[in-house]
Amino acid sequence: MAPDTMIRVQTADVALEADLAVPDNARGVVLFAHGSGSSRHSPRNRMVAERLRGTGLATVLADLLTVDEEARDRATTALRFDIGLLAQRVAAAVDWLGRQPRTAGLPLGLFGASTGAAAALAAAAHRPADVRAVVSRGGRPDLAGDLLPRVQAPTLLIVGGRDEQVIGLNEQAAATLRVEHAVQIVPGATHLFEEPGALEQVAGWAAEWFDHHLTGGDLTLDGYLPDGGDSNG
Repeated sequence: MAPDTMIRVQTADVALEADLAVPDNARGVVLFAHGSGSSRHSPRNRMVAERLRGTGLATVLADLLTVDEEARDRATTALRFDIGLLAQRVAAAVDWLGRQPRTAGLPLGLFGASTGAAAALAAAAHRPADVRAVVSRGGRPDLAGDLLPRVQAPTLLIVGGRDEQVIGLNEQAAATLRVEHAVQIVPGATHLFEEPGALEQVAGWAAEWFDHHLTGGDLTLDGYLPDGGDSNG
């Protein structure tokens, strides 16, 4: 398995810490956008990233806030909901990856969790030529607001079956998307997908979505509607 390399992603105003792993003969790259107080060390996202690397995709797990900003956010929770700021940094990381020898030219996808999902979708709207697919895990895509209809990247929204409020918010967001999309429900799962097998289901669906949209692999999600309609998996 490709080892992680700690890197710094330079944006317009700050340098963000990130972990980059590039398998041999990588066929694509997925940038992870965390939210709601999480970081690149999130065990859930790292598990998904490991699954993606097993399919030949490079992964980038980036902290969207600096150490000082994270400390301020822990005290105020304000920055984790600043979707404009987070999206700006995701877009900057997309630009950065396009300039790096190991990732330039690779088809790129975004994986967002919690408020990071809104940042990923907003960044996809700002970088339509660069972002080829988006996956949200237990996300708040509704927070991307007016940018949702501008998203051109096929989007998969994954929600736990017991996360009822977030299911509703995802379905509302999906209704405003004008691109191929699906809402997949993990039966019996709560918001953090801590139930046995739940996170494995997330990782499997994410891997399939990215494999299809980044590299042309088959797409066989349970209940998926290929005409762009929603699915409840």
